[in-house]
Amino acid sequence: MADLRIYNVVILGLGFLFIFTAFTTCGNIEQTIVKSLDNDTITGSGYHSLGIIYGIFSFSNLLSPTVVAIIGPQFTMFFSGILYSGYVAVFITPSTWSFYLTSVLIGIGAAMLWTAQGHFLVENSDASTINRNTGMFWALLQCSMLFGNLYIYLDWNGRIEISDRSRKTIFIGLLVTSVLGTLSFLALRKTLPNEEEMLNEEEGQPLLSSRTMYKQRANSAVQDAKSEFKTILQLLKTKTILLLSCCMAYSGLELSFYSGVYGTCIGATTEFGVAAKGLIGISGIVVGIGEIVGGGVFGLVCKNNRFRRTSVVFLGMVVHFVAFYLIYLNIPDDAPVVLKTSTLNKPYLTPSISIALLCSFLLGLGDSCFNTQLYSILGRVYAEQSAPAFAIFKFIQSIFAAVAFFYSGYLLLTWQLLIMVILGFTGTLCFFMVERIQNFSVDLQQEY
Repeated sequence: MADLRIYNVVILGLGFLFIFTAFTTCGNIEQTIVKSLDNDTITGSGYHSLGIIYGIFSFSNLLSPTVVAIIGPQFTMFFSGILYSGYVAVFITPSTWSFYLTSVLIGIGAAMLWTAQGHFLVENSDASTINRNTGMFWALLQCSMLFGNLYIYLDWNGRIEISDRSRKTIFIGLLVTSVLGTLSFLALRKTLPNEEEMLNEEEGQPLLSSRTMYKQRANSAVQDAKSEFKTILQLLKTKTILLLSCCMAYSGLELSFYSGVYGTCIGATTEFGVAAKGLIGISGIVVGIGEIVGGGVFGLVCKNNRFRRTSVVFLGMVVHFVAFYLIYLNIPDDAPVVLKTSTLNKPYLTPSISIALLCSFLLGLGDSCFNTQLYSILGRVYAEQSAPAFAIFKFIQSIFAAVAFFYSGYLLLTWQLLIMVILGFTGTLCFFMVERIQNFSVDLQQEY
């Protein structure tokens, strides 16, 4: 049984590695791809597409647990993988209607995929193996930022324009990768007998019909969904969630910036010349390295020490603010908003590739600081209500990521950085207040 559970966790991680190698690479380059198209078959914006994905994802989280409960996590993940593959396939022969339709569908698929992933991971773990299994899964997932972006660097380095042939080759490769990840979910094995499929044998009653079984699952899932939704509404009124919502919102803004906007800015910087397009891939790799380093150090070493949470979040704020200041000096102000051309404005410094990549690393490192500690404090404060608490986190994070993607194509870089600085400082301050309140509560309990 233990070997089978490890097998399932590894296959689960590999499936997500393949799917998100395709999706994160796609998200990193899609605005650059859309700008490079010579025809008028697609008039959309990569920013708007990503905004739709995160917006739909945030609201679909409210319904996804019901779907997973009815059809099971394995087939939910397989179906979601098909939707991810469809989104990647759109870029082979792009059109505006399919671009935005698949953006909506992948938003729904993402909610189902992540809900099913959490359910399946818990199903294949116990109290003694959950940390190990979670670590194995996230290590495989974070590697998804490396491989696709490496290919982008090798293929685009030295290119000024992205040809149709190059685009089709890239996205056919990404489509095959995503399909492989989707098919891998079919290799997952069942570990526990489904007791709902049988009635009590001692009473001599026959097996339930499939129709009755699914009807019972659906009714149970609807009741669970109603109960969880009521819990979510109750938690939203608590002081802790209200304070942490600022930090959650900031995590959404910086998620959109490092995953879709910053790479586009680098690729549009005129001073980087023929190296600009290839640097989009290298930037994605370096962001991934920052995430892996931060997740390993702060997620594992400091996860059980409540006194270090504020230190890690403060470090994340400082790291991000340093990155924002260097980006402000190093990247032209019009980099996020230029369309067919490269940047026209001049930054304060002569753009440096080294500084640009350093900022990529700092963005990934800072993101891991905030996310690991948000997970840590939510898991501690809401140990008995973890599912609704994390649902609120993903909801707020996704809403603000969607908002950020929508304004990213219109606001100059300076204003985008300023918004993140203000919300980042406010979010860090609110995190400190929550930690102080929790420590004060613990001290009172110890006195009595």
